[in-house]
Amino acid sequence: MKRYNRRPWRKKEKKEKEMNDKKEEKIEIPISKDIDENLKKMKEILVDCDDIIYREINGGEDLEHRFAIVYTDGLTDKELISDYALESLMHQSRMKPTTDNFKHNLYELSKKGNVAVTEVSEVKSLEKAIDFILIGETILLVDGFKKIMILSSRGWPMRGLSEPQTETVIRGPRDGFVETSKINTSLIRRRIRDPKLKLKYMQIGRRSKTDVAVMYIEDIVNDSILKEVKTRLKKIKIDAILESSYIEQLIEDNWLSPFPQLESTERPDAVAAALYEGRVALVIDNTPFTLLAPATFSIFMQSSEDYYDRWPIVSIIRLIRYLSLPLALLLPSLYIAITSYHPGMLPTALALYVASTRMGVPFPAFIEAFIMEITLEILREAGTRLSGPIGTTIGIVGGLVIGQAAVEAGIVSPLMVIIVAVTTIASFALPSNSFAAGFRLARFFFMLLAAVLGLYGIMLGLVLLGTHLVSLKSFGVPYFAPYTSAVDMASDLKDSLIRVPVNFMRKRPVYMKLKDKNRMKASKEIYNEKDEDNDRK
Repeated sequence: MKRYNRRPWRKKEKKEKEMNDKKEEKIEIPISKDIDENLKKMKEILVDCDDIIYREINGGEDLEHRFAIVYTDGLTDKELISDYALESLMHQSRMKPTTDNFKHNLYELSKKGNVAVTEVSEVKSLEKAIDFILIGETILLVDGFKKIMILSSRGWPMRGLSEPQTETVIRGPRDGFVETSKINTSLIRRRIRDPKLKLKYMQIGRRSKTDVAVMYIEDIVNDSILKEVKTRLKKIKIDAILESSYIEQLIEDNWLSPFPQLESTERPDAVAAALYEGRVALVIDNTPFTLLAPATFSIFMQSSEDYYDRWPIVSIIRLIRYLSLPLALLLPSLYIAITSYHPGMLPTALALYVASTRMGVPFPAFIEAFIMEITLEILREAGTRLSGPIGTTIGIVGGLVIGQAAVEAGIVSPLMVIIVAVTTIASFALPSNSFAAGFRLARFFFMLLAAVLGLYGIMLGLVLLGTHLVSLKSFGVPYFAPYTSAVDMASDLKDSLIRVPVNFMRKRPVYMKLKDKNRMKASKEIYNEKDEDNDRK
């Protein structure tokens, strides 16, 4: 008896996948010896691309030998091409006699670097040559040769280095990443002058062909983490990568979680510090944000400035951040639960005061808190979309005016305004915006649970949230490491809830299982080395 197919769409999906795979397979277009045929094929592929410039040039004593250059207007340094590359080619063509070897000589001179550009390479297919044209390189075609030279000539308008707006510090470097990956990798290389710092480029995006640089320190990184990062990147099948968040969402472990599992930063010093800790950096072209993997809960509670200040001050600041986290998450829900279900938990005087402030408020505590939270989220979004000074003014003045007007109108109580203000300020104390956004979303979930079940709802929410965070992993590393993993407590906890003096931070994170576990020698070892040197002298 023929089995009934309950899922006929699976066969259709399989066929569509096979067709898409066939489309993605590139057909290599061979290069002809005839320069006219090569240019004709390129113009057929790049039809209606008016920004592609074709320039044919005759060389030799009698101008009977031909070569051509092709580049993209706006992506190529025209001064480099016209004043240096073309001038070198014309000079070589004039110097060589009109012989049958002219073409070979011109090609070989270009290949050996006699063209005044920084880098020269060759390709053997038109498809690859076109890919180079579209990223800003110039190609050189010589009539009679079945190879094409690639002249390095990228050059386009770019933003200068400036301080990152999202990660400002009082003490520390002021330079930040830009939208060009080459500059960003050079800023990192400047801070890590070690041949063990490796950089591997990948192209992701079937149409955008976005450059993604995978950076790591070879003798420190955990090979299994590095392999997993590369494997996930290779599995990405998408038309275009326009920002680092595309890659972040496509390679993270749990895409349903509101909490980030990769760290994003605009600071070169933060990336360098992460690489020294054995993490992997993904530098993506066309965005100033670099991704760092793996990322844990404790990393998102830290700032670059934590390592530029004295350890007692940093420890206190970190404790304040950890105190701000429950305030930003639970304060409105605690207000809702206590005023609605458990007023007896408050001292009599405070309970009477809360009741008096709520007299005349037409809404229950949940609706009251929900209105204020939504209003502040709208103000936050409006301030973000406006320019710096105006946005800040809108956020501060708007909050004050709306809060005062809401109290005078009797829509909300004065205590509710204070609670929402403290909650908002506490959320700003968290260093990572994406990390804080996850807790801002969870805040509404806790408010709903408090409105339905009171304090029992808050306890249920904490259990669910804790279970979710503990179950998360970032490339095999537990999200709550070093608090929940089998680690060397004496080492890993020195740079978590608090930060001990640098002299005692000798080991890298044990939970990362790195090759080189030590970041610095113990003081005794240093003194022993000095004594040995003195004895030798």
